[in-house]
Amino acid sequence: MKLKGRKIVGGKVEGELIVSQKPLSFLGGVDPETGVVTDAESDIRGQSIAGKVLAFPRGKGSTVGSYVIYALKKNGKAPKAIIVGEAETIVATGAIIADIPMVDGIDVSRLRTGSKVRVNAETGEIEILEEGQ
Repeated sequence: MKLKGRKIVGGKVEGELIVSQKPLSFLGGVDPETGVVTDAESDIRGQSIAGKVLAFPRGKGSTVGSYVIYALKKNGKAPKAIIVGEAETIVATGAIIADIPMVDGIDVSRLRTGSKVRVNAETGEIEILEEGQ
């Protein structure tokens, strides 16, 4: 299956998906030292986004969340790519300054944690290579 979105930050990666069906706050919601989601309202609380392809509907919270994304990258705990339904300024800015491939306009409800995906952020395409949960 292929899904088509829009390039926010270019790049090509393959990896395992971790999918949240809820908006995600990076400030206070993701530990920049470990990459573990700490947001009490998150459906992926306690899981690490480090080295995964992270998908969620949209970001929420403070503009400082952009710097948390950058800190994740500097600490080697960032996601390989970010897929969102709606790119808003906080997450888009974080992906840009951290140079993390990002695609928006994707219906994340169609994605499953554990799936193997190929992200071509240059063309905005997400290809499911192997279905997860």
